[in-house]
Amino acid sequence: MSVSTTGPRGSKLVDRVALVTGGTRGIGAAISRSLADQGATVAMGFGRDQQRADEFLGQLREQFPDSAFSAHQGNVGSAEDCRRTIKDVIAQHGRLDILVNNAGITRDRTVLKMEDDDWDAVVQVNLSGTFYMAQAALKHMLERGTGRIVNVSSIIGEMGNIGQANYAASKSGLFGLTKTLAREAAFHLQRSGKLNVDSIGLTVNTVTPGYVNTEMVEAVPEKVLDKIKGQIPMARLADPDEIARVVHFLCADRSSYITGQVWGVNGGMDM
Repeated sequence: MSVSTTGPRGSKLVDRVALVTGGTRGIGAAISRSLADQGATVAMGFGRDQQRADEFLGQLREQFPDSAFSAHQGNVGSAEDCRRTIKDVIAQHGRLDILVNNAGITRDRTVLKMEDDDWDAVVQVNLSGTFYMAQAALKHMLERGTGRIVNVSSIIGEMGNIGQANYAASKSGLFGLTKTLAREAAFHLQRSGKLNVDSIGLTVNTVTPGYVNTEMVEAVPEKVLDKIKGQIPMARLADPDEIARVVHFLCADRSSYITGQVWGVNGGMDM
């Protein structure tokens, strides 16, 4: 897919500030770029790879010279880091309109071989981290009366997978979290008188990618990839941009009637 090098091509998210966790590589990088391509100011969370974050930040600034970007290092599995990051983004950019909870990890083992730490670490980052980020962002968004939260789950959370009990459980947990956050957001807005026909609302949704062509699959043997593709009706892996387009659609003002939903982007693998 060709990408403009002279600035945003769309205007769905002009004057919006977005934070994307795990936003400097893979699906997260595609989401960050897609939001910027719709005019958003984008802050990106990252864990340890400072060099990669700096490189990606430079690419965005070159591609979108009139837009503002920032990178924020932290551990999504730490409640303190999550709350600090939200505060830092608001302090630097003035507000937060969009939160995309994309950061996640894997520690694959079969159930009988899984160590306590393998389970705890994955659930802490993938599920608890999403809660910590959303909790901090929701407080700010409720005060303003508007916002968008998009959680990135996985088809593994819908179907399960051998060797990924921890990952499947954490990603499946996002479904219940999403629906509860969506209900509470609408409840609080209505109670405070900020929910009306002219409001863009405060929505919470989840996107569930299937198998995506990112760095994570580069090490997968070709025979294994061929087997996976054989289970996908569309007979191919997803491009990260295909996930990102759904995310920026859900973040747009005109998507205000969509909340508490799970959006599968998996080539028909689960239907």
